[in-house]
Amino acid sequence: MPGKTLDELEGDVWGAPTFDSYLVTTCHRLRTKPVDDFTVEDLRIMIGQKIGLEYLMPKALGVLEAEPLAEGDFFPGDLLGSVMGCSEWFTSHSDDLQRTLDLVQRAVNDYPDEGYGLRDQVQTFLDCHRT
Repeated sequence: MPGKTLDELEGDVWGAPTFDSYLVTTCHRLRTKPVDDFTVEDLRIMIGQKIGLEYLMPKALGVLEAEPLAEGDFFPGDLLGSVMGCSEWFTSHSDDLQRTLDLVQRAVNDYPDEGYGLRDQVQTFLDCHRT
């Protein structure tokens, strides 16, 4: 995977965007950026749009294991929020679900007063996925 883009990894070249919005043009641009070069903000955007999850979720989980409240452009934990928003993805990725449950619990334990509504999202995720 070194140096490969989502277009290359997925074998699906999106080309130029057909709708002129910041989000659409950013997603199209990021599909041509090497995945190895993605920033926390790049991961947050693409995962939030559920694009390239097979390649981006493992990378995001690695970032979150190092820092559960890794921050893109919005607030501490915004990447975690995007990851937790992909609940349906975890149905076929049980190992990654367990990794995520572990790091989400760590975030709750380590940052009990964290704001931005993330704490409620964390609790909902835990309630939905705990066995």
